[in-house]
This record gives sequence, C-alpha cells and structure tokens, in this order.
Amino acid sequence: MPINIGSRSVGDNIIDFNVSGGTNLNNAIQRFNMSRAQNVPFLQYPEQAGKGFDFLKSSFGVYMGFEEDFQLVQFKDAPIVIKNIPDTEDVEKNIWDGLLCCSFFFLIISILAYPNGPFTRPHPSIWRTVFGLSVLYLLGCLFILFQNTQTVNGILHWLDPSLKDFHIDMDKEYGVNCSDISVERVWSHVDVFALGHFFGWMFKAILIRHMGILWATSIMWEITELAFAHLLPNFIECWWDALILDVLICNGLGIWCGLKICRALEMREYKWESIKDIHSTTGKKFPWLDPKCSYMRVFAFCELVLFWQISELNTFFLKHVFDLPTSHYLVSARLLLIGVVVAPSVRQYYCYVTDTSCKRVGTQCWVYGCIMVTESMICIKHGKELFKLTHPLNIVVWFIVQFLMSVVCVVGYAIYHKYWSKAGQSKTGKRKTN
Repeated sequence: MPINIGSRSVGDNIIDFNVSGGTNLNNAIQRFNMSRAQNVPFLQYPEQAGKGFDFLKSSFGVYMGFEEDFQLVQFKDAPIVIKNIPDTEDVEKNIWDGLLCCSFFFLIISILAYPNGPFTRPHPSIWRTVFGLSVLYLLGCLFILFQNTQTVNGILHWLDPSLKDFHIDMDKEYGVNCSDISVERVWSHVDVFALGHFFGWMFKAILIRHMGILWATSIMWEITELAFAHLLPNFIECWWDALILDVLICNGLGIWCGLKICRALEMREYKWESIKDIHSTTGKKFPWLDPKCSYMRVFAFCELVLFWQISELNTFFLKHVFDLPTSHYLVSARLLLIGVVVAPSVRQYYCYVTDTSCKRVGTQCWVYGCIMVTESMICIKHGKELFKLTHPLNIVVWFIVQFLMSVVCVVGYAIYHKYWSKAGQSKTGKRKTN
C-alpha cells in the first residue's frame, strides 16, 4: 500500500511523494528535487499539509528540517526507516521509549563531537561511544544522588518488579562452618562467581600489565574484605576460600592468562616501577607532581590502588544498599560498563604519571574518577543506617595498610627493575632500557 511521505503546494495543486512500502526512495527524491526547481515556497509546518505530512503515522521515510525546507534524506544503499511514533496512554512505556531515544542520539553526538581516546583499535568511534556511555552513566548517578531512597527503589522496581520480593539477607553466605574442608564443601564454593573472579582478574591483568602490581592488588583486596566485613556480610569468607580459591587459584590463573594474552597480542608493557634518579633538591622547588620524581610514582601508585579498591567496594555497597542480587542484570551491566571505561582510563593515567610531555589527565580518566566518587556518595547517602555501624579503627588501619603496602611494592619493584631485571636482560644480550 502506498504511503504518503510528503507534499508541496502549487496553487491549487498538491505534489505528493508516495513511496510503496519496502521500495527504494530514489524516485521520491528525484520528484522532490524537480518540485524544488519550480521555486514554490515549501510549507514550514507539517500540519499545514494535512494528511500529506502525516509522517508521524508512516512506517517509512524521514524528514529533517533545515530552516524553510523539509529535506528527504537517504543513506547510501539503505533508506532510513523509522517506525511509527507510538501515541499510547502507557506513560511508563512512553518514558522508557523517550529515554532510549535520547540515549541513542546522545551516543551519535558523542561519536561526532567527543575527543578520541588513547586507543585506535578496533576503531576510535567505538571508544568515543564508550566515553559517551560513561558520561550518560555519570549523569544517571548524579540524578540518583539527588533522590531519596524511596524514589530510587521505585525506579529499580519499575525496571524489574521482581526486586520487590528480594532482600540482601537472601544472598549466599560463604563464611559458615569453615572447619569443614571436605572436597564436596570446597567444590560447592566453585560457582559462577569463581568464574567471575577468574575472568575479572584476567581482564585486570590486560589493563594493568604488571604481575607484581596485580598480585599485590589481589592480596590487598582480601585485606579490604576483612576491613569491611562488619558492614558487608558477603565479605565474610573462610580462610581457605579467601587464600586458596580466590587469591591462588582464581585470581592467580586469571592474572597468568591475562599476561599471556598481552604477550601474544604484543601489547605495550607498562613500567609502573620505572623511578628515575633524582638529585638533591635542597634549596630548590620540589616537583611533587613531576613524573620524573620518584615521590610522584609512589603517590601515583597509591592513588591507583586506592581508586581500584573504592571502585570494587562500590560494587558491593550499591547492591547491598539497594537490595540487588549478585546475579542481577543491573549489577552485571554496571560491571561490564566500568570494565570497558577503566581500560582507556588506566592508559590515560599511566601516560600522565610516566610521560613528561603529558600535561594533564585524559578526559576519560576524569569521568571515571567522577563516577567513582559519585557512586561512593550515593552509597553513603542512601546507606546511612548501614554506615552508622562503621568501626572507624578498621577504616584507619585499612587505609594505613594500603598506603604502606603501596610504598613497599613500588620501592621493591623499582629495586628489582634496577638490578635484577636489567642484569637478566644484559645476560640474554638484550639492550638495556632506561
């Protein structure tokens, strides 16, 4: 059945542009251009053409207005197809459709306008889209920050009505009857979350690309779980679960596989421990934020570890405060988004702290930092009752341990890199690097 997609008034005549469903729009475009040659003023508003401009209820064709003209547009080899815009009384569906449409065009704008990220593969537009997604998520977090808990729960229940019947106490407990170390008991803890540990640390290894830092971060995360176990019961684990299953098996295998992937793909190696010798600064201005300064490397690594731990903590606090099951799609979607956003953020942060020609942190790294801080503020605001149970001594000791371990790690890696690593390279005949 022909579908009317436009018309132009010429005196008492109406020039119609009819396109049969599924046909190419080339003929309609030619007839449209022929009508323009007559210099007849085109109607500015679709309503003035009556049924001729009833494109809101058409299934094919698109109008784009530029000043006085509505131009029919077609991509090469594929006509633009727009479904009829729904006119329903379902307010929730209209809101959802509007949000999806706004998000879609925001991502299109991000591809066209946002800066390139640090990666060029597989294509810069993909990383511009990732940046746009991170900005959208940040805006969503800022919106949630200014709502009360009841409103946020209402939004979550609107997205998934099954959440009304779930409470965080229904989650699986891991720290029960730890004296039972049978094969059956250990195997019962090897579930889908064990695979999550493996793939998570494999991805982290691809991001950090340093075995020492990865192992140190893995051990420090277990210390973080001990420090916050009084707030998050899910952190209470048996010693053999934390040390053997998590650190040695799941995390260790993930780190090993991730580094193997980096070598196989010939990815750039990150030398976080590359501290350069600094002469005496007596009577001189001390360059605290100079990448050539060893203190800057210690501070940068401490900041990296702290941000990493807080970002991981946000995952557990968010699902605990808003009663989300661990396997819920919102939790998985957030983890996937954060994982993709962290990739260019780590690269930009590494360039900033190691490259003297890099004068500022990249935009993606800034957005990720804002996301992390906003998520933490959301957890604190909506989890006031939970954070009233905080043991301040645990938090202080945790922060001191994180700082001291970070300093020891950076100094230890620097010494190893300066003496043993270079000695090994010289024995194998490889060229020394600074």
